[in-house]
Order: sequence, then structure tokens, then C-alpha cells
Amino acid sequence: MNKTIRRTAVVCLLMVLALLVRVTWVQAYQGKALADNERNRRTLIDQYAQPLGDIVVGGSAVTGSARTTGSDDLKYKRTYTDGELYAAVTGYSSQAYRSTQLEGIYSHVLDGTDSRLKNPLDALTGKQAAPGSVVTTIDPAVQKAAFDALGDKKGAAVAIDPATGRILGMVSTPSYDPSQISGTDDGDAWQRLNDDPDKPMVNRALRQPLPPGSTFKLVVAAAALEDGLYGSVDTRTRSQDPYTLPGTSTVLPNENASAPCENATIRTALRYSCNNVFAKMAADLGKDKVGAMAAKMGFNDAEQDVPVRAAESVYPSDMDDAQTALTGIGQFEVTATPLQMAMVSSALADDGVLQTPHMVSEVVDAGGDTLTSYEDEPSRRIVSSSTAEQLRSAMVTVVDQGTATNARIAGAEVGGKTGTAQHGVDNSQTPYAWFTSYAKDASTGKEVAVAVVVEDSGAARSEVSGNGLAAPIAKKMMEAAVR
Repeated sequence: MNKTIRRTAVVCLLMVLALLVRVTWVQAYQGKALADNERNRRTLIDQYAQPLGDIVVGGSAVTGSARTTGSDDLKYKRTYTDGELYAAVTGYSSQAYRSTQLEGIYSHVLDGTDSRLKNPLDALTGKQAAPGSVVTTIDPAVQKAAFDALGDKKGAAVAIDPATGRILGMVSTPSYDPSQISGTDDGDAWQRLNDDPDKPMVNRALRQPLPPGSTFKLVVAAAALEDGLYGSVDTRTRSQDPYTLPGTSTVLPNENASAPCENATIRTALRYSCNNVFAKMAADLGKDKVGAMAAKMGFNDAEQDVPVRAAESVYPSDMDDAQTALTGIGQFEVTATPLQMAMVSSALADDGVLQTPHMVSEVVDAGGDTLTSYEDEPSRRIVSSSTAEQLRSAMVTVVDQGTATNARIAGAEVGGKTGTAQHGVDNSQTPYAWFTSYAKDASTGKEVAVAVVVEDSGAARSEVSGNGLAAPIAKKMMEAAVR
């Protein structure tokens, strides 16, 4: 063999070796990234090659699949039963715009590509397995009660079983039907939904933190009792009325000027929603102690998954004394999701213990065998049993004799706290109406914690209140849960 042929052979061999190394690298190390790449149509074809598994509510599927007619390679597309009712739970599965929420988190189970669904023969041959299903904790009666009660209002509601952390209801309005965007040619519907100023595709229950207003007073009261600033909810506080914010000449008014708020007890201050009491209480405790209690309740947690990730509810840290006082009434830069405020009531209802909120009970294969169970989620103590009991008692006073009479349920123990949160430049916008509560029915043994926010009801500013707008919605949800 002459020198030229030998050199050519060596170069060809090196090129073959380089090619083999590259192929090995792509298959062994980059395979998953390529498979998950949104431009990889093969993944999309596999996802919709067979009917998808179901998302189950109350023992019945609220999702389905239909054979497509306009695509040769995408054989099936997602369908939804009562799509608007459950959109905040399911999310959407779209051939054009991918998947969100439960549809996205469990997409590999629902399309049969999850490795846990494959038997050894399937794994060897690469055959696609039968899809699994996602079983939710949602109670259809609670869900429908919330959806119907919210109606055409812009807002959201969350209901939690305090003893287990199971999310019984999660509604965001206005809603949308995910079936409208499940195919490949739904661009017009997609554009309409995204251009809608009311943002129907935003899950307000999880993803829209807003100023919680006076509902945050429960957190401040819990901090004061745990710290020992006050011995009980019936101890008179040191709260002048009118109250001037520390270091300023700004007087903080009370909504009800004739209410007995001067040096009021925590019970009375919650009953009449006295701003002076809780602003002074927050200033006396200081931002660190109030912030620590807020954090125990779930604020400032950037990784709160249910399993859909919720937006972070925020208690600010960089504040002066006047700003700290304003946080005592849920203003300044305090924000919370309805999920977060439902967690506050849930912890108090469960004797001071916060069960981890979750809206999936289990993920199962095609035969119904459990792949993942969420029934035994961890819990943590937030406040002492004594503090929880006292605050429940004060919340009952709010419903029986105070600002939340619209939440009463005959024969059941109901406790709650209303809130009206200012927002906009110089508080120029229509306030948000809040209500957070719990209900227990001794005859059924059932209990529930609820939070409702109404962002916009079309009502005049003077008619906006937690009791007038949010409490009746919570009442419908609580009745559905405990009765």
C-alpha cells in the first residue's frame, strides 16, 4: 500500500471514529434533551398517537380524547367535559401550544410514555404503553358551588380539607374551555383568549397574588399570641384610636368610625376589623416577628407546589416602622393568593397544624394500580393548640356578631375574616373583596377551610366589601363541603 492510500485510509478511519463518537454522544447524552425539545415533532406524534389518559374528579373523568380529522400524524386530540368548570384544575393539552397544569405535569403518564407504565416487553420493543390517569382531590359539589357563586365576577376561590390538606375546590373566573385550543388550528381562539383584558387563562386561585387586606389580620393576631405580646384574644390591647403611623403625621382611619376600637381586645378588633389595633400590633411586634409567622403560614415560599406551582405570596422585609404598621392590615407590599389565605384558615381549623395542600390524590396506571400517592403529605405545626382555639373562637364572633354575617350556616360552626384591600395609585381603583373562613359540622363530622377574592364584580366602589361579595360565595362552598 503506497503512502497516499495509507494516509487516506487513516483519515477515513478517523472520520468514522469521530462519527461514531458523535452518534454515541447524541444518543447517550443528548437523547432526552432532543426528545423533550418542543421542535421535535416525533414527541408530539407519540403524545397524540392514542387516546390520552384521564384526569378524574369525584370518580368520573372530566377529560377525554377524540379522533382528529385534519391531521395525518396527530391521531387524537384532547376533549373536556365541563371545561370551563375545571379549567383551573386541569389546565389544557394543546397540539399547537403544549400543555399546562395537571395536563403538563403528568403529560408522560397521560400519553403513555412514562417508563413506569411499560412492562419489560414494552421497554424492550419500544411499544407505547396504555396511558395512566390522574385522580384529583376535587369535590364536584364544592367546585360547582364556587363556580356558580362567582358567576360573572372576576375572582377566585379555594377550598381545603383542614384535616388532610386535600384541595376540594379551585375556581378562577372568568374561565375558558380548554377544548377551544386543543387542536392544531385553533389560532383564532388562542389569540382571543390571550388578548382578553380579563385574562381568563390566568389561574387566579394560584397565580394571581393580591393585597389580602384585613384577612391578613389573622396572621398578625397569631404572631401576637404566640409571642406573648397579649395573653389571650380577650386581653385589652394598647391601641390608641385614632392611630398615627410611626414616624409620620398620617392618621390611619377605621372603616367604622363608631366601632369600639380604642384599646380593643383581639376578639373585638377582629369583629369590627379595627385597623388601629392591628397596625399598632404589627409595629409593636416588628417586621421580623410578623414576617416569621407569615413564613410559617406559607408566605415567601417560592416553591409551593400543589402539584401545580403557586405564585409566591409575599410578606416584605425592607420596611420602616410605618410600613410595618401598614402590613398589619394587609397593605403596603403584602400580597397573597387565595390558596395562601385558605391555608391560614386551614391551619387554625386543624388546631394549629398546616397539612400540605394538594389537589392530586394519586396517579394510577391503566389497570388502576397506584404509581404515586399523595395521601400522606407532610404537615407542620404553625401555632399552638391554644392560639388556634382562641383565634377560631374570635373568628366565630366575626361571623355571628361582626363583619361576616353573610357566611352563617345554620347548625354549623363557622368562623371567618373579611377583607377589603385597596389598590391603585392613591387607592384609586375599586377595592378587592376578600373572605377567608372555616366551617365544621358536628352532625356530619366534615370540615373545610375556604378563601375567596373578588377582584371585580361591577359593583360601585361603595358597595364593595368582603361580607357583601366574598362571604356569600364562601358560604355556598362551605355548605357543599360539610353538608
